[in-house]
Order: sequence, then C-alpha cells, then structure tokens
Amino acid sequence: MSSGFTGGCLCGAVRYESASEPRITVHCHCEDCRRSSGTGHCTHLAIPEEAFSISGAVTFFERAADSGNMVRRGFCPSCGSPLYSTNSGMPGMIAIRASSLDDLETVKPQMVVYASRAASWEHIDKDLTAFPEMPPNAARPAIART
Repeated sequence: MSSGFTGGCLCGAVRYESASEPRITVHCHCEDCRRSSGTGHCTHLAIPEEAFSISGAVTFFERAADSGNMVRRGFCPSCGSPLYSTNSGMPGMIAIRASSLDDLETVKPQMVVYASRAASWEHIDKDLTAFPEMPPNAARPAIART
C-alpha cells in the first residue's frame, strides 16, 4: 500500500486525507458500530491524529463505550455519511470508517473485535485474528504505537 489515502462523504461536502498508512484495520461487531453503520459491523482504520486533515463541516455524536471511554463519531451533517471517530481511551488516534474511503482496496482488515456479538448471518473471516470482545490493551500494540 502506498503511504496515505483519501475519502469523504456521499454528497462531497466533507473530504479528508491521511498522510499515514493505517496502523491497523479492524472489523467491529459491537452494538454501537452495528447501529451507526446500518449493517452488521463497521470497519475502522486507525491512524495517528497528526496525519489526518479534513475539510468541510462535521457533526458529532458522543456516547460511552462498554469500557466507559467516550467515543465521538463524526458524520456529514448534510448526507449523514459516517466518517471517523475518536476514543478517549486511545488519545492521538483517529478511526476512519472504511466505508468513506475513495478506494476500498486501500486496506485489508487484520482483526475482528466483538466477534461474539456478530449476527449469525455475518461472515467472520477465519484468516483474521478474532476476539470475542475488545482485546486487552496488551493485544492492541499496533493501534497505540506512535
């Protein structure tokens, strides 16, 4: 993969760019991701906050995760496209929604979290490391490293 990637919302009012490759790409089957995505899971690309630039207005919805950390989800106020989120438990990191990428082939998922909450009709790739819930911090060094 080449360094960096771009994306944006459905209506084009919001555009973003990452100057960094993702640290990790994760499928998440938690209830919040399911409900905010409109499908069975979300796919997130974790990048350092300093590598992220955005243009256009973004609206946020904030809610506590299972861990008690606050998650802020950013979306386009015009078309409603989910774009990215931040988590108070991972300061300095941005989680880009893969659905907002210009090129979906930019990344390949590496891990599945909250696999125990996946719907029976969801396919979980047996080649990916899967955790029944969120892995402990020790299992997430690729996300946190700077």
